[in-house]
Amino acid sequence: MVRVPLTGSERERGQHLGETLRRARGDRSMSDVAAAAGISAETLRKIERGRIPTPAFFTVAAVADVLDLSLDRLLSHVMDQEADAAGGEASELATLAR
Repeated sequence: MVRVPLTGSERERGQHLGETLRRARGDRSMSDVAAAAGISAETLRKIERGRIPTPAFFTVAAVADVLDLSLDRLLSHVMDQEADAAGGEASELATLAR
């Protein structure tokens, strides 16, 4: 199976997701959050740094749950960052998320 390369906007969205999760984690240890979410600290590190721009839904849901961050709120933060990066132009997905 051949993977279709990610677009620039998909990679950016992954970076925004990682930044949002990192801020939500605050001063909590990466190891503690990862263990509570059932993933490795290395996986969480890669997500936070945008090196895994399209993590599995259940991985994101598990991390968000540990951070007491609703998926709606997480999506809203990511889409807000995306809109800010695009010069204030809200994407169709950001409009639907509200």
